[in-house]
Amino acid sequence: MKNYKVFAINPGSTSTKIAMFEGEKEIFSRNISHDAEKLKEFKEISDQLPYRKEMILNVLKEEGQTLEGVDAFSARGGGLVNVEGGVFTIGDKLLEHARTCYTVKHPATLGAQLADAFSKEFGGAAFVVNPPDVDEFQDVARVTGLKGVYRESRIHALNQKEIGIRFAAKQGKKYEDMNLIICHIGGGISVTAHRMGKMVDSNDIANGDGPMAPTRCGQLPVKDVVTMCYSGKYTEKEMREKITKTGGLVDHLGTSDAREVTEMIKNGNQYAKLIYDAMIYEIGKTAGSMAAVLCGKVDGIIFTGGISHDKYVVEKLTKMLGFIAPITVMAGEFEMEALAAGAIRVLSGKEEAKIYTGIPVWNGFNV
Repeated sequence: MKNYKVFAINPGSTSTKIAMFEGEKEIFSRNISHDAEKLKEFKEISDQLPYRKEMILNVLKEEGQTLEGVDAFSARGGGLVNVEGGVFTIGDKLLEHARTCYTVKHPATLGAQLADAFSKEFGGAAFVVNPPDVDEFQDVARVTGLKGVYRESRIHALNQKEIGIRFAAKQGKKYEDMNLIICHIGGGISVTAHRMGKMVDSNDIANGDGPMAPTRCGQLPVKDVVTMCYSGKYTEKEMREKITKTGGLVDHLGTSDAREVTEMIKNGNQYAKLIYDAMIYEIGKTAGSMAAVLCGKVDGIIFTGGISHDKYVVEKLTKMLGFIAPITVMAGEFEMEALAAGAIRVLSGKEEAKIYTGIPVWNGFNV
């Protein structure tokens, strides 16, 4: 098989990760930092496009790299309506939604724009791979106890999918033929049931659902939250930030760094141990519920994300979950590899690229 050359692009709030691949081999990578004050000069996120593009080209020039001869530019997506998983060709509708931040204001929306710009300048295809907007939930998983309040899929779709594909390949099987529970344990935590290639249930990492995480509160007793909202002590902004920015380990221990928490524990901080153990407990409990979603037919449980490097976390979760299925640790993130692999699957004919229509796969129930 030809060693396709793929340039992967993953924009973040104050940085842009780039990587060049020849086949599955990474030949160059860089995390380009952006001046936060400079970024404030741009009124809209899309206005950053020329600035970020120029910085990428300058770095490539410094490193002796060129985009000539690249077969595909593959980017992290964002700002799209909810879609099924897969690789999407970057077309007019996808670009329109990325430019206008149609569903969310986040620098990830620049990924498709950068890939498109480079594709038009240097040739080669342009793709978005398993964007954050992937939603494959079964309908029953969406329903809550309040009409009009529904659970949606906001998870680490890119890394979750790639881990599933890689794990299945190691077993000599197809991802679409396996039932898996994948626990992404990092700054955010998503615990997901994968049924035959579809992420049919998980916790919503953006809306206060599932386990607490380093910066996120996780699931809470709603009545107490209502009391806090009307106590007069907090603004709406402060309450929203408790959900995804200042909750979890940050609220309890003043840090989002799991390594700092482990140091606290080593130094005898019993409260730190309680909180860290509680987070691990909640991850295990959520993963156990995903086994029920899969009716107990689980081919494997996989731990990924940065905190999966922590042997203490892995040991405690293995003790909780080892009776369900074999445990595999694939620590860290594979987002850049996932972007390249998705493009290569399409270029090599193993997967067909999808067309983004702008029509959501789910838009509420007709009731």
